[in-house]
Amino acid sequence: MQLPPFKLDHWLAKHSFATPPIAYDLASSTGPKWTLQDFLALGDGAGMEDVVLGYAPSEGGRALRAAIGDFLDVDPDWVMVTLGASEALSVLLCTAARPGANVVLPHPGYPAFDPMAGVWGLDVRHVRLSRQDGFRQRAADMLKAVDDNTVLALVNSPHNPVGTVMPREEIEELAAALQRKGVPLVVDEVYHPLYFGHSPASAAAIPNVIAMGDMSKALSLAGLRLGWLVVRDPARRAQMIDARSYFTISSSPLLEELAVHAFASREAILARLQIPASENLAALGRFMDRVSDILAWVKPDGGTVCFPWFRDGRDSRPFCEALAAQGVLVAPGDCFGTPEHMRVGFALLANDKFVEGFAIFERVLREQ
Repeated sequence: MQLPPFKLDHWLAKHSFATPPIAYDLASSTGPKWTLQDFLALGDGAGMEDVVLGYAPSEGGRALRAAIGDFLDVDPDWVMVTLGASEALSVLLCTAARPGANVVLPHPGYPAFDPMAGVWGLDVRHVRLSRQDGFRQRAADMLKAVDDNTVLALVNSPHNPVGTVMPREEIEELAAALQRKGVPLVVDEVYHPLYFGHSPASAAAIPNVIAMGDMSKALSLAGLRLGWLVVRDPARRAQMIDARSYFTISSSPLLEELAVHAFASREAILARLQIPASENLAALGRFMDRVSDILAWVKPDGGTVCFPWFRDGRDSRPFCEALAAQGVLVAPGDCFGTPEHMRVGFALLANDKFVEGFAIFERVLREQ
């Protein structure tokens, strides 16, 4: 199967290197940038001299799996390392695929979910998240979409692009109901533990849950290209590790060592994200109050993105193009199959720069 163009990446690539240059990136789903020098200076530093430049184990090195297990409060033996959440998703879908099978996914959702399912011959059944219902992911709605051919159901919490968090009790209820049907629940929690208000524990320890995470979002270290799956079932985990050994064999032992260093310093890394994300979210709330005659939104419960929409239902792409011409980048909603929306990231820029960007945003919005 040929993959359709990834509209979101195309949009970001088109404008990130455009003229005039983008001065205010409000499209990013990640947090503050780290230089290698600043990163290595954390804690006691990262000793790399004794790292053997060979293959790491396909399941990931013991030290990294122990660090991830400690981060999520699960048995390290349940953890397998992947090349970001993208490989984790491929491993999940590949090992679940069979003729006539389907997966249940939220809509809107991360744009790669649907086409990647299609690559492995899986049909997609959507659970449509309603903005009138605050984009809530509900166990009852997910269960209605499951049928006898469903092999995986996925929820994303905190959700990209809408920013909502599925309550833990709702995840537990859904996981238990799906277990009775023989269907695993995948919880994409790449933004854990970035929450605003109540901070739930990771879903990784819930029975019948396969948790998916990475270093890119809450840990702001996308350049390490590392992620993970937490798989309690040993037979399923062995199958997934075997699949990974065909895909990429292993991660780089150098990058795994850097990831261990990151987890040892995670409080400093997470604080560097939490502070600007919280400050910018407050500024974003004030902005949304000022433009509430034009735009509506659901304030995010966690993560680094939100998904406002035009009240009159217009396509957001012309507005996003006009913004880009003024050096401000946001992602149009058609990248997510909902043209009247736009995805706004609020964790990349320092607060003063963020406020400057939204001053331009408001001016262009009033001129449209």
